[in-house]
Amino acid sequence: MITSIPVFAQDNDKILNRPYADLKRFHYGFSVGFFNQSLWMTHNGMITDNGEQWFADQSGLAPGFCVNILGDLRLAEHFNLRLTPGMYFGNRTLTFRDAKSGNVEKQDLKNASIVLPFDVKMSAKRWRNLRPYVTTGVLAAFDLTKEKDDELLWMKGTDMFLTIGFGLDVYVPYFKFIPEVKFCFGLKNMIEKNRPDLADDPNKLKFTQSLDKAISNMVVFTFYFE
Repeated sequence: MITSIPVFAQDNDKILNRPYADLKRFHYGFSVGFFNQSLWMTHNGMITDNGEQWFADQSGLAPGFCVNILGDLRLAEHFNLRLTPGMYFGNRTLTFRDAKSGNVEKQDLKNASIVLPFDVKMSAKRWRNLRPYVTTGVLAAFDLTKEKDDELLWMKGTDMFLTIGFGLDVYVPYFKFIPEVKFCFGLKNMIEKNRPDLADDPNKLKFTQSLDKAISNMVVFTFYFE
């Protein structure tokens, strides 16, 4: 009995914040975060009648800002289904370079997108006030940015991603604070080949025709409050 007293006292010192939070059927919250987006481009090596051969690349990092709302459905002890619709705001700069002359053309790709991520959250067993987890799911994005007639390259307005992420539930007295990192892998070719706006200036088609595909990818850093 004497030897068990210190162990008993030590266990009582481990105060659990929100001990029954994970037993609720539904959870709600919101999030703010940042993301970096990139384009993986495949060139076809096309050479124009003037001997030009254009290659495109994304210049530098392309950070953006995102806000989401969170709806969480408890499926089982270690599994949850999450829907986190929100808005993503970002900008990318594309640089086109002629391999022969070295001439450079640039274009800014601004986007303001509505996103609809669906994720399955797989959580480990809670340890004190921490609970790590991983997620997998899909994300649909709908760009609201209006296209301009003078753009060198048009991007399609909708995109689909496969997502994989990991995070940590941190239980504080009044809510859960959840930092998360998510990797989003694009599934669609985002280049719009149909360019009726260039009917009067077919020379600009060389930028679109020099690329076979462009796939979007993102890394998202999010802070949830649930």
